[in-house]
Amino acid sequence: MKIKAAVLYEPNTPMVVETIDLDEPQEGEVLVRIVAAGVCYSDYHIMKGEWSHPLPVVLGHEGAGVVERVGSGVTRVVPGQNVILNFRANCGICHYCIIGRPVLCNGIDSPRNTMFDGSSRLSKDDQTIHHFARTACFAEFAVVPESGAVPVRADMPLDKGCLVGCAVMTGVGSVINTARIEAGASVAVIGCGGVGLNAVQGAVLGGAGQIIAVDLLDNKLEYAREFGATHLVNSSNSDAVERVMELTGGGVDYAFEAIGNVHTINQAYQMLAPGGTAVVVGMAPENDEVSINALSLPRTEKTIVGSWYGGARPWVDLPKIVDLYLSGKLKIDPLISRTYSLDEINIAYDALAAGEVARSIIVFE
Repeated sequence: MKIKAAVLYEPNTPMVVETIDLDEPQEGEVLVRIVAAGVCYSDYHIMKGEWSHPLPVVLGHEGAGVVERVGSGVTRVVPGQNVILNFRANCGICHYCIIGRPVLCNGIDSPRNTMFDGSSRLSKDDQTIHHFARTACFAEFAVVPESGAVPVRADMPLDKGCLVGCAVMTGVGSVINTARIEAGASVAVIGCGGVGLNAVQGAVLGGAGQIIAVDLLDNKLEYAREFGATHLVNSSNSDAVERVMELTGGGVDYAFEAIGNVHTINQAYQMLAPGGTAVVVGMAPENDEVSINALSLPRTEKTIVGSWYGGARPWVDLPKIVDLYLSGKLKIDPLISRTYSLDEINIAYDALAAGEVARSIIVFE
């Protein structure tokens, strides 16, 4: 079928919105009509050449839509269902899937720019186009593995649901699933974009006593206040570590780094109290290295842990987050600063890079 999609041909060039070909879903695959897709920084890393990825590619990994058709052998979704895309489609039978850590699934041999069988469903004039994260949702339609399309309630607005597929799950999950904070804990969140704001509201859900938001921009800090931050630190005009130490009397129990930057990862570690935990949520350029004083680790018993996709069990956690939103316990609407059409996708990324938005979405209908 012919679809309209945004294709990246070279790093540091605009995506090209054009008509390409999408093959029908094969065995174990699902065709989804995309309703909305989030404008996320992970795609931007590829656009800027900071992550290596085969090109050309259709980016987009934070999406939601409606199932149009299914391939043979698909049993868990049916046409007409609302689904949120899971950018860590998993095999279901490897060690990590079985122990409940499907985001670490290593049971699929093919690269994540293809379907499970190692081939692509996207092309133009006989040229293969790759799928980013097996989602490729900067397009009117996407073919994804069955485990990459998670059914959710029919009353969930899909323009909000798309953000559950990455920003909300990643931020909230880093607090609830990865850190598992205790009620009354002190928390710092560095970076108040879409993921950081959800770490803030994850801390609210977890019962944190003090939630300190850190960012360079006042508009981002005001977003953080709306999502539940108790204290705001503008690190453009103060030393973030010193300020957090002052506010807490010696450091936080948990620090969440939601940018993916060597400097701020170090800051997260430094602003911990003894015995505290730094959770690295942000996705850094792939060749960056972090240096930590070795002796400080045993002397302070601090912990550094990574959190990918909020440690999600997508088929459990995405519907749960939808329930929390629809019951009023999680905020999604204030995350959406702007909406764009697919034709405006490069403008949307300019706004993201400039720090003008909490999150933008691409709306297809």
